[in-house]
Amino acid sequence: MAPLVLKLKENTLLNTKLCVTAQHREMLDQVLHFFKLTADYDLDLMQKNQSLNKLASRILDAVDDVLLDFNPDVVLVHGDTTTSSMAALAAFHRNIKVAHVEAGLRTYNKHAPFPEEINRQLTARLADYHFAPTIGAIENLIKNEGVRSENVYNTGNTVIDALLLGLQNINQQKDQIVKLKKYLVPNKRTILVTGHRRENFGDNFISLCKALNTLANREDVQIVFPVHLNPKIKDIAYDHLKANENIYLSEPLDYEAFIWIMNECHFIITDSGGIQEEAPTLKKPVLVTRDLTERMEAVDLRVVKLTGSAYDSIVKNSVALLENKEFYNQMVSSFNPYGDGKTSEKIINILMKE
Repeated sequence: MAPLVLKLKENTLLNTKLCVTAQHREMLDQVLHFFKLTADYDLDLMQKNQSLNKLASRILDAVDDVLLDFNPDVVLVHGDTTTSSMAALAAFHRNIKVAHVEAGLRTYNKHAPFPEEINRQLTARLADYHFAPTIGAIENLIKNEGVRSENVYNTGNTVIDALLLGLQNINQQKDQIVKLKKYLVPNKRTILVTGHRRENFGDNFISLCKALNTLANREDVQIVFPVHLNPKIKDIAYDHLKANENIYLSEPLDYEAFIWIMNECHFIITDSGGIQEEAPTLKKPVLVTRDLTERMEAVDLRVVKLTGSAYDSIVKNSVALLENKEFYNQMVSSFNPYGDGKTSEKIINILMKE
């Protein structure tokens, strides 16, 4: 949302306030700093090991106070977080219009991704303006869910705006980037790995770790794995991977350092949604350790491949990307279905017209 917020605040005809819940404090603060943003309302709701129900109830209550104080004409929420669905519900209860950025992505399986799929569907039921990133997302909303077509807009996704803006402002001397440079061996190919989805906790994540150890035993490979802070990920990752010298387990990377290593790597193994959208712009193949994705456009273009969490599937497809140039080149596209970097402008033009 950063590039959209920046452009909204530049517009003298609009009075824009930025509210953050701090659902993830560490990840939030570095992004605000990188994009030179200051929150007008910082709800600071992060608590260690809080349940989804506790978080949802606290967001609903705290956002209501913000709405009473500011009384906006429209509330913009993004994507599929608990913050988005609860902020949308709070606005609805106050009869304030809701605009959903990154609307319409679906798996239609309420457990994958969990709880994000239902967060998206709840937000869609509450939204007045649906800013959809792709034609497929538009079809989900109009054809499958009966949203009125005049309320749905094909805008692309602001994540591409953020990526392109971020790449222009990378500081090569940033501590995390300097550390990465010291680790990386020039004649080895780098596999970037992330993992954090709740549906992959437990055996699925252990399976990924076993696959990474197998891949890291190759002399031509090095793996960079910024490890999520959740103990259900962090503890298993360090138990299974810390002894392998070809695997660099790092602290969670700031957005700036992450897009730098994403641009440097050979390919990516992830269960993230956003990376599936960013990587095509950087021409990086992505193996997704999920059975379902709400971003099928990238799969259809063959720039993203669903491997699931099975050991054999992850290793087989990774080896193919390392050894089969034709397979690798098929997964590199000159086209990104999720946007051209101008989504923020499109959204603001629509809001001004409405």
